[in-house]
Amino acid sequence: MGKRLPAVLCFVFLVTLCLCLPVQADGGDDLRSKAQNPVSSMYSLPLKFTADFNAPNGSAFIMNVNPVIPVTVGDWNFISRALIPLVVSVDGYIEGTPEIPSGSPSNDRNTGIGDINYSLYISPAKPAKMIWGLGPSITMPTASNDSLGSGKWSAGGAGVVLFQPKWGTYGGLVRQLWDFAGDSDRGGVNQTLIEPFINYNLKDGWYLISDSIITANWYADSSNRWTVPLGGGAGKLFTIGKQVINSRLEAYYNVVQPDGAPEWSTTFTFQFLFPK
Repeated sequence: MGKRLPAVLCFVFLVTLCLCLPVQADGGDDLRSKAQNPVSSMYSLPLKFTADFNAPNGSAFIMNVNPVIPVTVGDWNFISRALIPLVVSVDGYIEGTPEIPSGSPSNDRNTGIGDINYSLYISPAKPAKMIWGLGPSITMPTASNDSLGSGKWSAGGAGVVLFQPKWGTYGGLVRQLWDFAGDSDRGGVNQTLIEPFINYNLKDGWYLISDSIITANWYADSSNRWTVPLGGGAGKLFTIGKQVINSRLEAYYNVVQPDGAPEWSTTFTFQFLFPK
């Protein structure tokens, strides 16, 4: 615990800072809706820290940088979303996480960059009540250590559907990846990701959220195939000077999990928003 104390203190400081900062006043509800929409036409840079605990081999810490770059062409938005595990630290072997569908066994803690995923969503620039996006997705074997990634090139598709009534946002995202190249000595990738989400908006920029990331490894036997977390948390929209920030804190417990997966996880997201 002593080695983790500085990181825990930094985490507590950031959360406390977010709770004390003033909320964005002008256009706050509109910004909150755009921040809760994965295929909105707003530039953003989320920094996401996830801590996974109680896996058989220990814990995993993942710092994701997820730039979102939308481009509007005529009646369509083309939204580029990159999932960059900039820092991944894993005790030995871990599985059942979106970032590491099939890691390689190790007896030591390894730290480095993970596999980078890129998705391109095509979405109507002026959607109706149902907002949707659809496009290709590819994962590159950029991990600096075998235990931090799959060692495979994999590709497939991703899609999202959501609705935004006055009280918040609800919907779901699905992604499917299959390996097509890479290290022949590593196991294959056939991973489904299902992400149902719901946001309930409160006063002063606050909102409640549940954003479970369910994964299935179709190469595993039936008893080790699914990872299903349940939980939720809270978020808040605020400003630092003129910079708009969306921040949220969540905790999830894996009610279904493979043998090598963590039992529970906490996630803290610090998202920079750049309204047009």
